[in-house]
Amino acid sequence: MSNALPHAQNPAASSASPLVRTVAAGQPLSWLLRAWHDLTRCGWISLLHGVAIALVGAVMLWVAHERFWFMAGAFSGFLLVGPVLATSVYALSRGLERGEKPGLARVLETWLNWKHGRLQPWDAAQWRLVRFGVLLALAGTAWVLISVGLTTWLAPVPITSPLVFMEQVVLAKAGWLFEAWLALGGALVAPVFASTVITIPLLLDRQVSIGQAIAASWQVIFANPVPMAFWGALIMLLTFVGFATALVGLVLLVPLLGHASWHAYRDLLEVSALPEREQR
Repeated sequence: MSNALPHAQNPAASSASPLVRTVAAGQPLSWLLRAWHDLTRCGWISLLHGVAIALVGAVMLWVAHERFWFMAGAFSGFLLVGPVLATSVYALSRGLERGEKPGLARVLETWLNWKHGRLQPWDAAQWRLVRFGVLLALAGTAWVLISVGLTTWLAPVPITSPLVFMEQVVLAKAGWLFEAWLALGGALVAPVFASTVITIPLLLDRQVSIGQAIAASWQVIFANPVPMAFWGALIMLLTFVGFATALVGLVLLVPLLGHASWHAYRDLLEVSALPEREQR
Protein backbone atom coordinates (compact mmCIF):
# COMPACT_ATOMS: atom_id res chain seq x y z
CA MET A 1 0.00 0.00 0.00
CA SER A 2 1.37 3.44 -0.93
CA ASN A 3 1.83 6.07 1.73
CA ALA A 4 0.67 9.66 1.16
CA LEU A 5 2.48 12.79 2.27
CA PRO A 6 0.87 16.24 2.31
CA HIS A 7 2.19 18.78 -0.14
CA ALA A 8 2.87 22.34 0.95
CA GLN A 9 -0.11 24.42 -0.10
CA ASN A 10 0.00 27.31 -2.55
CA PRO A 11 -2.94 29.55 -1.58
CA ALA A 12 -2.79 31.47 -4.86
CA ALA A 13 -3.42 28.32 -6.86
CA SER A 14 -6.01 26.40 -4.87
CA SER A 15 -7.35 25.95 -1.37
CA ALA A 16 -6.62 22.22 -1.74
CA SER A 17 -3.30 20.46 -2.10
CA PRO A 18 -2.15 17.18 -3.68
CA LEU A 19 -0.91 14.28 -1.60
CA VAL A 20 2.41 12.68 -2.53
CA ARG A 21 2.52 8.90 -2.41
CA THR A 22 5.56 6.73 -1.78
CA VAL A 23 6.03 3.80 -4.16
CA ALA A 24 8.23 0.71 -4.38
CA ALA A 25 11.68 0.94 -5.95
CA GLY A 26 10.63 -1.19 -8.92
CA GLN A 27 7.40 0.71 -9.63
CA PRO A 28 8.81 2.35 -12.83
CA LEU A 29 8.70 -1.08 -14.49
CA SER A 30 4.96 -1.17 -13.82
CA TRP A 31 4.62 2.24 -15.49
CA LEU A 32 6.28 0.88 -18.61
CA LEU A 33 4.02 -2.19 -18.66
CA ARG A 34 0.88 -0.05 -18.37
CA ALA A 35 2.32 2.30 -20.98
CA TRP A 36 2.64 -0.58 -23.41
CA HIS A 37 -1.03 -1.38 -22.88
CA ASP A 38 -1.95 2.26 -23.61
CA LEU A 39 0.27 2.32 -26.68
CA THR A 40 -1.35 -0.78 -28.15
CA ARG A 41 -4.81 0.73 -27.58
CA CYS A 42 -3.88 4.08 -29.14
CA GLY A 43 -1.99 2.52 -32.05
CA TRP A 44 -0.85 4.87 -34.79
CA ILE A 45 -1.97 7.95 -32.84
CA SER A 46 0.71 7.24 -30.25
CA LEU A 47 3.30 6.16 -32.79
CA LEU A 48 2.75 9.39 -34.71
CA HIS A 49 4.42 11.22 -31.81
CA GLY A 50 7.45 8.96 -32.11
CA VAL A 51 7.64 9.54 -35.86
CA ALA A 52 7.53 13.31 -35.33
CA ILE A 53 10.31 13.22 -32.73
CA ALA A 54 12.41 10.87 -34.90
CA LEU A 55 12.13 13.36 -37.76
CA VAL A 56 13.27 16.15 -35.44
CA GLY A 57 16.16 13.92 -34.42
CA ALA A 58 17.03 13.34 -38.09
CA VAL A 59 17.24 17.10 -38.58
CA MET A 60 19.52 17.29 -35.53
CA LEU A 61 21.78 14.61 -37.02
CA TRP A 62 21.88 16.46 -40.32
CA VAL A 63 22.83 19.71 -38.57
CA ALA A 64 25.39 17.82 -36.50
CA HIS A 65 27.13 16.29 -39.51
CA GLU A 66 30.83 16.57 -38.67
CA ARG A 67 29.80 18.61 -35.61
CA PHE A 68 29.54 15.90 -32.99
CA TRP A 69 30.06 18.48 -30.24
CA PHE A 70 26.56 19.72 -31.13
CA MET A 71 25.09 16.23 -31.02
CA ALA A 72 26.52 15.52 -27.57
CA GLY A 73 24.74 18.55 -26.15
CA ALA A 74 21.57 18.00 -28.16
CA PHE A 75 21.13 14.51 -26.69
CA SER A 76 21.03 15.94 -23.17
CA GLY A 77 18.92 18.84 -24.37
CA PHE A 78 16.39 16.34 -25.70
CA LEU A 79 16.09 14.84 -22.22
CA LEU A 80 15.26 18.29 -20.87
CA VAL A 81 12.51 19.18 -23.35
CA GLY A 82 11.17 15.65 -23.78
CA PRO A 83 8.40 16.01 -21.15
CA VAL A 84 6.71 18.86 -23.00
CA LEU A 85 6.97 17.07 -26.36
CA ALA A 86 4.90 14.23 -24.91
CA THR A 87 2.05 16.42 -23.64
CA SER A 88 -0.54 14.98 -26.03
CA VAL A 89 0.60 11.44 -25.17
CA TYR A 90 -0.31 12.22 -21.55
CA ALA A 91 -3.66 13.47 -22.81
CA LEU A 92 -4.26 10.19 -24.64
CA SER A 93 -3.58 8.15 -21.48
CA ARG A 94 -5.79 10.52 -19.51
CA GLY A 95 -8.59 9.93 -22.00
CA LEU A 96 -8.18 6.14 -21.87
CA GLU A 97 -8.38 6.31 -18.10
CA ARG A 98 -11.72 8.10 -18.46
CA GLY A 99 -13.08 5.57 -20.91
CA GLU A 100 -12.66 7.81 -23.98
CA LYS A 101 -11.76 6.51 -27.40
CA PRO A 102 -8.28 7.67 -28.49
CA GLY A 103 -8.14 9.75 -31.62
CA LEU A 104 -6.41 12.55 -33.46
CA ALA A 105 -9.00 15.00 -32.11
CA ARG A 106 -7.47 14.65 -28.64
CA VAL A 107 -4.01 15.50 -29.99
CA LEU A 108 -5.30 18.56 -31.87
CA GLU A 109 -7.19 19.73 -28.81
CA THR A 110 -4.10 19.40 -26.63
CA TRP A 111 -1.77 21.36 -28.91
CA LEU A 112 -4.13 23.76 -30.71
CA ASN A 113 -7.29 23.83 -28.56
CA TRP A 114 -9.16 22.59 -31.64
CA LYS A 115 -12.76 21.89 -30.57
CA HIS A 116 -16.04 21.58 -32.44
CA GLY A 117 -14.31 21.97 -35.79
CA ARG A 118 -12.46 25.20 -35.08
CA LEU A 119 -9.75 26.79 -32.95
CA GLN A 120 -10.93 27.96 -29.54
CA PRO A 121 -9.33 30.67 -27.36
CA TRP A 122 -6.74 29.22 -25.03
CA ASP A 123 -7.59 29.14 -21.36
CA ALA A 124 -5.25 29.98 -18.47
CA ALA A 125 -4.31 26.33 -17.97
CA GLN A 126 -3.09 26.00 -21.56
CA TRP A 127 -1.03 29.16 -21.28
CA ARG A 128 0.59 27.73 -18.15
CA LEU A 129 1.61 24.68 -20.19
CA VAL A 130 3.02 26.96 -22.90
CA ARG A 131 5.01 29.03 -20.39
CA PHE A 132 6.42 25.93 -18.77
CA GLY A 133 7.34 24.52 -22.18
CA VAL A 134 9.19 27.73 -23.01
CA LEU A 135 11.14 27.44 -19.74
CA LEU A 136 12.18 23.89 -20.64
CA ALA A 137 13.16 24.92 -24.15
CA LEU A 138 15.34 27.70 -22.73
CA ALA A 139 16.97 25.24 -20.32
CA GLY A 140 17.65 22.80 -23.18
CA THR A 141 19.08 25.55 -25.38
CA ALA A 142 21.30 26.77 -22.55
CA TRP A 143 22.75 23.31 -22.05
CA VAL A 144 23.40 22.79 -25.77
CA LEU A 145 25.28 26.12 -25.88
CA ILE A 146 27.26 25.25 -22.74
CA SER A 147 28.12 21.80 -24.12
CA VAL A 148 29.14 23.27 -27.47
CA GLY A 149 31.28 25.88 -25.77
CA LEU A 150 33.11 23.38 -23.60
CA THR A 151 33.83 20.81 -26.30
CA THR A 152 34.66 23.36 -29.00
CA TRP A 153 36.89 25.72 -27.05
CA LEU A 154 38.56 23.31 -24.61
CA ALA A 155 38.98 20.08 -26.59
CA PRO A 156 42.53 19.66 -27.95
CA VAL A 157 41.27 18.77 -31.46
CA PRO A 158 37.98 19.36 -33.32
CA ILE A 159 35.31 16.89 -32.16
CA THR A 160 33.97 15.52 -35.44
CA SER A 161 32.74 12.03 -34.52
CA PRO A 162 31.77 9.80 -31.59
CA LEU A 163 35.19 8.14 -31.77
CA VAL A 164 37.03 11.46 -31.48
CA PHE A 165 34.70 12.47 -28.62
CA MET A 166 35.57 9.24 -26.77
CA GLU A 167 39.32 9.60 -27.40
CA GLN A 168 39.74 13.33 -26.77
CA VAL A 169 37.05 13.99 -24.16
CA VAL A 170 35.85 10.84 -22.37
CA LEU A 171 39.13 8.87 -22.29
CA ALA A 172 41.57 11.79 -22.27
CA LYS A 173 44.40 11.14 -19.78
CA ALA A 174 45.08 14.81 -19.18
CA GLY A 175 42.73 17.68 -18.44
CA TRP A 176 39.33 17.87 -16.84
CA LEU A 177 37.04 18.53 -19.81
CA PHE A 178 34.90 15.40 -19.48
CA GLU A 179 34.54 15.85 -15.73
CA ALA A 180 33.48 19.46 -16.23
CA TRP A 181 31.06 18.42 -18.99
CA LEU A 182 29.46 15.79 -16.76
CA ALA A 183 29.32 18.09 -13.73
CA LEU A 184 27.69 20.94 -15.61
CA GLY A 185 25.28 18.58 -17.36
CA GLY A 186 24.30 16.97 -14.07
CA ALA A 187 23.92 20.34 -12.40
CA LEU A 188 21.37 21.29 -15.05
CA VAL A 189 19.66 17.98 -15.87
CA ALA A 190 19.08 16.82 -12.26
CA PRO A 191 17.07 19.87 -11.08
CA VAL A 192 15.19 20.02 -14.38
CA PHE A 193 14.23 16.36 -14.00
CA ALA A 194 13.13 17.01 -10.41
CA SER A 195 11.07 19.98 -11.62
CA THR A 196 9.36 18.10 -14.47
CA VAL A 197 8.84 14.50 -13.41
CA ILE A 198 5.08 14.95 -12.86
CA THR A 199 4.67 18.67 -13.58
CA ILE A 200 3.21 18.62 -17.09
CA PRO A 201 0.73 15.79 -16.41
CA LEU A 202 -0.40 17.69 -13.31
CA LEU A 203 -0.80 20.95 -15.27
CA LEU A 204 -2.70 19.04 -17.96
CA ASP A 205 -5.02 17.32 -15.50
CA ARG A 206 -5.73 19.89 -12.77
CA GLN A 207 -6.16 23.60 -12.21
CA VAL A 208 -2.86 24.41 -10.49
CA SER A 209 -0.18 27.04 -10.90
CA ILE A 210 3.24 26.31 -12.39
CA GLY A 211 4.82 26.91 -8.99
CA GLN A 212 2.49 24.47 -7.26
CA ALA A 213 3.13 21.81 -9.92
CA ILE A 214 6.91 22.21 -9.68
CA ALA A 215 6.78 22.08 -5.88
CA ALA A 216 4.76 18.85 -6.05
CA SER A 217 7.31 17.39 -8.47
CA TRP A 218 10.17 18.14 -6.09
CA GLN A 219 8.29 16.61 -3.17
CA VAL A 220 7.76 13.47 -5.25
CA ILE A 221 11.55 13.26 -5.69
CA PHE A 222 12.25 13.75 -1.97
CA ALA A 223 9.61 11.18 -0.98
CA ASN A 224 10.80 8.58 -3.54
CA PRO A 225 14.55 9.04 -4.14
CA VAL A 226 15.28 5.44 -5.16
CA PRO A 227 12.31 4.86 -7.50
CA MET A 228 12.80 8.27 -9.12
CA ALA A 229 16.53 7.66 -9.62
CA PHE A 230 15.61 4.34 -11.25
CA TRP A 231 13.01 6.09 -13.41
CA GLY A 232 15.49 8.75 -14.49
CA ALA A 233 18.03 6.07 -15.39
CA LEU A 234 15.42 4.21 -17.46
CA ILE A 235 14.52 7.39 -19.33
CA MET A 236 18.18 8.06 -20.14
CA LEU A 237 18.81 4.45 -21.18
CA LEU A 238 15.76 4.19 -23.43
CA THR A 239 16.46 7.59 -24.98
CA PHE A 240 20.03 6.49 -25.72
CA VAL A 241 18.70 3.29 -27.31
CA GLY A 242 16.40 5.41 -29.45
CA PHE A 243 19.31 7.50 -30.71
CA ALA A 244 21.64 4.51 -31.06
CA THR A 245 19.19 2.70 -33.36
CA ALA A 246 19.49 5.46 -35.97
CA LEU A 247 16.41 7.10 -34.40
CA VAL A 248 14.14 4.22 -35.44
CA GLY A 249 13.72 3.20 -31.81
CA LEU A 250 12.34 6.64 -30.95
CA VAL A 251 9.20 5.85 -32.94
CA LEU A 252 8.27 3.33 -30.25
CA LEU A 253 10.12 4.63 -27.21
CA VAL A 254 8.89 8.24 -27.24
CA PRO A 255 5.19 7.34 -26.91
CA LEU A 256 6.05 4.51 -24.51
CA LEU A 257 7.84 6.92 -22.15
CA GLY A 258 5.04 9.45 -22.54
CA HIS A 259 2.33 6.99 -21.54
CA ALA A 260 4.54 5.72 -18.70
CA SER A 261 5.00 9.27 -17.39
CA TRP A 262 1.24 9.64 -17.11
CA HIS A 263 1.04 6.47 -15.01
CA ALA A 264 3.96 7.72 -12.90
CA TYR A 265 1.96 10.87 -12.18
CA ARG A 266 -1.16 8.89 -11.27
CA ASP A 267 0.77 6.60 -8.89
CA LEU A 268 2.82 9.35 -7.26
CA LEU A 269 0.14 11.96 -6.61
CA GLU A 270 -3.35 11.89 -5.14
CA VAL A 271 -5.05 14.88 -6.77
CA SER A 272 -8.75 14.29 -6.19
CA ALA A 273 -8.92 17.38 -3.93
CA LEU A 274 -7.69 19.64 -6.74
CA PRO A 275 -10.10 21.16 -9.29
CA GLU A 276 -10.09 19.44 -12.66
CA ARG A 277 -9.39 21.19 -15.93
CA GLU A 278 -12.55 21.67 -17.96
CA GLN A 279 -13.30 18.83 -20.37
CA ARG A 280 -14.77 18.97 -23.86
